[in-house]
Amino acid sequence: MAGLVEGKVAVVTGAGGGIGREHALALAREGARVVVNDLGTDRHGGGRGAEMADKVVEEIRAAGGEAVASYDTVSTREGADGIVWTALSRFGRLDVLVNNAGILRDRTLLNMSEEDFDRVVDVHLRGTFLCTQAAARAMRLQGEGGRIVNTTSFSGLIGNFGQGNYAAAKAGIYGLTRVCALELQKLGITVNAVAPVALTRMTSDLAMMKGATEDSLGPQLIAPAVVFLASELAAAITGQVIGVEGGKIFVYRMERTEGVLRDPASGTWTPREIAEAWERIGR
Repeated sequence: MAGLVEGKVAVVTGAGGGIGREHALALAREGARVVVNDLGTDRHGGGRGAEMADKVVEEIRAAGGEAVASYDTVSTREGADGIVWTALSRFGRLDVLVNNAGILRDRTLLNMSEEDFDRVVDVHLRGTFLCTQAAARAMRLQGEGGRIVNTTSFSGLIGNFGQGNYAAAKAGIYGLTRVCALELQKLGITVNAVAPVALTRMTSDLAMMKGATEDSLGPQLIAPAVVFLASELAAAITGQVIGVEGGKIFVYRMERTEGVLRDPASGTWTPREIAEAWERIGR
């Protein structure tokens, strides 16, 4: 039986370990040829090396799949173009992009440096923008549609203490996903996102991971949702955010209340009137 993405070419950024590695392995098992992109940095974005990406490529090849490593950064135009060019030059096309690369530099608002804020936003949000743009341009030229899967987060959608930089980036990715889904739909390119909660080297010391195990909350539990979104099974799905927490899968939705309408003929709301109507406004 052919795999769900048989014959497709997929790029996975930040695929040298954790969630990204599982994405790359799962896509390869389902027949994709994979570009394994990773800088080889630590979780704070420090250091650099080829070992992480190379190791995942070796795993895929040992299992009978096809893969190539990419060591470009997602946070520059040259890096994003280089990642896409790796797919085009080695495999002749690009069908799937999974934006997964990320770092953490957790600090509370009052203690966060501008560099810590900018660096996290550069990798997560700017990286997602640049890679999505580069991939979408290649997919448009191919004229056969494509699949883009971004990575947002509980922190960006709900909030999490000490992660203002990370949350701002991940909330931006949610908005970017929605806009790209609208703009690229006419090209047959779907754009969705996953919001994973998983035990990895990036999250192992977070309070919310206390008591978590590889079996109950390992990164391998996220990959099936990404393969689903990358496949024809999700051809009619775009602009959605799938949450995955262990064995639980759900959809995040932006919600607005019914609100309270004031007759324009009676004048504008006053702050006191808003306060008096607040319970009805929030229902």
